[in-house]
Amino acid sequence: MGRLKQKGKAGAAKAYVTRTAAVKKLQCSLADFRRLCILKGIYPREPRSRKKANKGSSAPTNFYYAKDIAYLAHEPVLRKLREHKTFAKRLSRALGRGEWSSAKSLEENKPVYRLDHIIKERYPTFVDAVRDIDDALCMIFLFASLPSDSKVSPTLIENCARLAAEWQLYVMHTHALRKVFLSIKGVYYQAEVFDQTVTWLVPYQFTQTIPTDVDVRVMLTFLELYQTLLGFVFFKLYTDAGLVYPPPLDTKKDEGAAGVGAFSLQEAKDTRPPVTTTSKVVEIDGKRISSKDVRQTIKSITASNPDDPDVQMTSVEAAQANDDDEEFVEDTTEENPDEDTPSAPAFTTATLPTLKTLSTLPQSTSSKLFAPYTFWLSRETSRPIFEFIVRAFGGRIGWPATSGSGSPFDETDESITHVIIDRPAVQKPNETEAERERRRRRKYVQPQWVVDCVNAGKILLEDLYAQGKTLPPHLSPFGERADAYNPTAGLIGGEEDEEMDEEEVVEGEGEDDEVEGSEDEEPVARPAKAALKAAAAAEDAAALRAAELAAEAAGVDFGTFEKETKKAQKKARKADAPKEDEAEQDMNKMMMSNKQRKLYERMKYGEKKRTVERQQLEQKKRSLEKEKKRRAKSS
Repeated sequence: MGRLKQKGKAGAAKAYVTRTAAVKKLQCSLADFRRLCILKGIYPREPRSRKKANKGSSAPTNFYYAKDIAYLAHEPVLRKLREHKTFAKRLSRALGRGEWSSAKSLEENKPVYRLDHIIKERYPTFVDAVRDIDDALCMIFLFASLPSDSKVSPTLIENCARLAAEWQLYVMHTHALRKVFLSIKGVYYQAEVFDQTVTWLVPYQFTQTIPTDVDVRVMLTFLELYQTLLGFVFFKLYTDAGLVYPPPLDTKKDEGAAGVGAFSLQEAKDTRPPVTTTSKVVEIDGKRISSKDVRQTIKSITASNPDDPDVQMTSVEAAQANDDDEEFVEDTTEENPDEDTPSAPAFTTATLPTLKTLSTLPQSTSSKLFAPYTFWLSRETSRPIFEFIVRAFGGRIGWPATSGSGSPFDETDESITHVIIDRPAVQKPNETEAERERRRRRKYVQPQWVVDCVNAGKILLEDLYAQGKTLPPHLSPFGERADAYNPTAGLIGGEEDEEMDEEEVVEGEGEDDEVEGSEDEEPVARPAKAALKAAAAAEDAAALRAAELAAEAAGVDFGTFEKETKKAQKKARKADAPKEDEAEQDMNKMMMSNKQRKLYERMKYGEKKRTVERQQLEQKKRSLEKEKKRRAKSS
């Protein structure tokens, strides 16, 4: 007889725990429980049957895995939170009794928890950490732009601003920026770090306010985790790049609103002790011989007998054994069929790329897109945005004193090639000849030109983005579908002509129908129409040939016959294709389960909706183009 199962002690009732039971088991407050779950990455779960998981009750509640709660019970942060609760009670008691020395001693020994072990648990490898810093960067840049109040301290905002500047410095130094998009929410950036795509959002420099309906405590808990994560990641990135971390900050430049320019990148000096190689000593016939003596003997033998193949192979093996930067070599040894030919090689070798050789390869030209150019920012353009973009792609940039200190050159510099300006062109009445000549040499472009050049991967024509002109549409470069509507692409002439021709054919057919019923009907109209219909319905070459002869007898020339035949056949194929597709889809649906069928129908509905939207936009553009051509002809 099997073991009897008791209700509520097996299955979902045992695998899941309610939030109330979890807080009771951990003996902590609800706020501390939320903080622990955020730090450890534990989230509520949805059981298949909420009634079974809640032991027969249907009351709404949150469920967690019982194993996750048991995992939290041994967390060091939980122990520190309990110690902090005890510390708060002792401190309040000491302050109430007036024991100031005891309160000071308690404050000095305040329990503080660290999150280093949590970072190591959640991100076993460095690539995992880099892959997951998107949200961390968004949160850091958001808090760096917030005002300080009772909930958000100035120290916290200053630390977030420092981390944001450190990330921008690294991206500019390594030229890792790839895409930029100016949206309503802010500026989206995308960079490639350690072959990982990192996308983050930076809000515009407007006055920010904290909404009242947002729980700032939850966000601060996430921020606490993200600050620790970014500290680990930035230290590794800077160390691998050979830079000092954290980068030194110039206080005077920072007070003058220099921004990222207040930090300076410095190369790290290698303070590690030199590696001493211990040579192995062997006694042979009473003589002590070391590995160094062996290498010197091999070199002397090689120098004395350079043509001996055995000596050459021995020296190669010894060199490979002692070479620290070893290259992978593919041995493609093959038998030489022609041994009598001395010029034929005995074997060929092909070197495979290593990490060292890949790092020495030249970077793509798009990463140094603005290297040949020097930019000047006008006072109304956002300096932090375009300073970051231009420097990340190798360009030089300057700005007026009203935008902050630290500009490497002034407006009169002769090396300036482009001026980024966002105001209409105004003629200066007292412009000197030198200023006029300088204006002629420079290209005045609107800020969108810089971003569109980055997304296109090449330098675009400045005429479309000239000062005061209407800009072309600014499209998102992130993951667009292949069939999405692209307003920058021109209308395909073939499709437009075909649609117009089809409309003409339809109108022509209507006119023929009217002609057939009229008294002034031409004698060749009805036979020509019958020949064209027969050509459209022709299934083989013989029927098509017969229709061609009938059209020729009716007075239709070969060019018109061929054109009309292709149009009719194409229209017939379009009419037959949906029927075949529908029949095949119905057969496939019969083999699907109910869940798969519903999912498939939702997918098809979404595709159909997107196709209709794209066709509507294309039709609007086509009508606008026709209206523009009509106005051009009338004028």
